[in-house]
Amino acid sequence: MSHIERTLILFKPDAVQRGVVGEILTRFERVGLKIVGTKMIAPDREHYFKHYEEIGQVITRRGEKTFNNVLDTMNEGPVIAMVLEGIEAVELVRKLVGSTEPKSSAPGTIRGDFSHMSYGYGDEQDKGIPNLIHASGDASDAAQEIPHWFSDAELYDYTALSEKFTR
Repeated sequence: MSHIERTLILFKPDAVQRGVVGEILTRFERVGLKIVGTKMIAPDREHYFKHYEEIGQVITRRGEKTFNNVLDTMNEGPVIAMVLEGIEAVELVRKLVGSTEPKSSAPGTIRGDFSHMSYGYGDEQDKGIPNLIHASGDASDAAQEIPHWFSDAELYDYTALSEKFTR
């Protein structure tokens, strides 16, 4: 079994519009993850439906109101989609990103350092939570999400210089 994995991340509209994509990306690169695919895209609701319900089951788990708030938030602008590769990349990225609810994210995580909104505030305001980034929840999600966002021709195999020290 190989420990080298690929995982999907999406820099959400709030990360793009706040101009913090580079600062966040640096955190992934510093730990030895490499970018094997990237693009800016403004998906339609159908694309997000497949991502958030058919794969992520947001309606099933949290209800239609939450799902619609998520889609409204995601449609506020383009996203930057990336596939990162590294040793146990899915779990590593989840650890770096922090809890889905920014308020619950520990200092030092991406969400803990760059956002702070609570679910309670979002619910009170009837809006989605701007939590900067999506990261595949587990290897199964990553295996479904990556081909939903990227064709095989958009993903690259190469050796990064840092691999000498990180693999």
